[in-house]
Amino acid sequence: MSLMELAGQPWRLERYPPGGDPSLQAWEAADEYLMQALAEAPLPAGPLLIFNDGFGALSCWLHAHSPISISDSYLAQQACQQNWHSNGLDEAQLHQQDSLAPLPDEPGCVLFKIPKTLALLEYQLAALRRVVTPATRILAAAKARDIHSSTLALFERYLGPTRTSLAWKKARLIRCELDPALAPQAAPYPTVWPLEETNYQILNHANVFSRGSLDIGARFFLAHLPGNRLGTIADLGCGNGVLGLMALARNPEAKLLFVDESHMALSSARQNVEANRPQDLARCEFRLGNCLAGVDSSSLATVLCNPPFHQQQAITDHIAEQMIRDAHRCLAKGGELWLIGNRHLGYHHRLKKHFGRVETVASHPKFVLLRAIKP
Repeated sequence: MSLMELAGQPWRLERYPPGGDPSLQAWEAADEYLMQALAEAPLPAGPLLIFNDGFGALSCWLHAHSPISISDSYLAQQACQQNWHSNGLDEAQLHQQDSLAPLPDEPGCVLFKIPKTLALLEYQLAALRRVVTPATRILAAAKARDIHSSTLALFERYLGPTRTSLAWKKARLIRCELDPALAPQAAPYPTVWPLEETNYQILNHANVFSRGSLDIGARFFLAHLPGNRLGTIADLGCGNGVLGLMALARNPEAKLLFVDESHMALSSARQNVEANRPQDLARCEFRLGNCLAGVDSSSLATVLCNPPFHQQQAITDHIAEQMIRDAHRCLAKGGELWLIGNRHLGYHHRLKKHFGRVETVASHPKFVLLRAIKP
């Protein structure tokens, strides 16, 4: 747990899920920089919106203003709730919504933590333009290395005049004002593209990986996807659901569990099943959550997984480790975890530690597809 002190008051802040890299703290200089900027003047009247508050540092500090925290991440939302609870704050004053939900009208102040994906930022700015007024105070922050000319161009395109601050602790501020002459415009998301060698059309919301075509890792996985399985197959970290979608076609007697921590990913997966295989919707479940938390032990026959190796901007392997542990717990005896990853990440050793028996299904100069069998 990190201890953050601001204006003489200590805050207990922890990353979520617990048990990750202890060297990573639950706040950064960009959070502090935003707090300093806010302290320069009283907050304007109207709803306070906070976008992409990674672990709740901003919303904890601004708890007295009943902030509305907007995030695409279930894990970020859980972190925010956890840190409010740890600091004894009134959780009735915390309002959380996902990035697909409508925004409240006429916010008084808007705070942005710049997300890793510029497409998500663009989507959020387009949605924000429909509700802000010239009186809305708009501030954003990120590490200086993550603020590019393309970042500023998005603010100017959707909202209006934008300027940046000097760097402080390797972070920068963005200040933006609404230009009423700029008409609201829709962001180019979700995108839709054809899945090669099928008649499927794949929809991707803004924060979903590989928004324009099938990525090379998924293509390699699909070429070796298991078929004619029984029981329940989990598409763990499903993204747009393309693995699960094809697993529905190749496993007509199986049930499919789509799991992701991204609201946009899970919405994309559901819409892709509805659009391409509506006849199979009844044998699908879509679950927003932290890996396989809440899934019954020994309840799955197969788990398909392409694990991430970062959380927000931080490179970390604890999510992949949790996915492997959860898969081992949730698989029935003889059940299989099919996992693809970059060769250099060394997943074979992790799988062997938990499962014992690990086989290489297929290899590629960049990727390796592994099968671990639960004894």
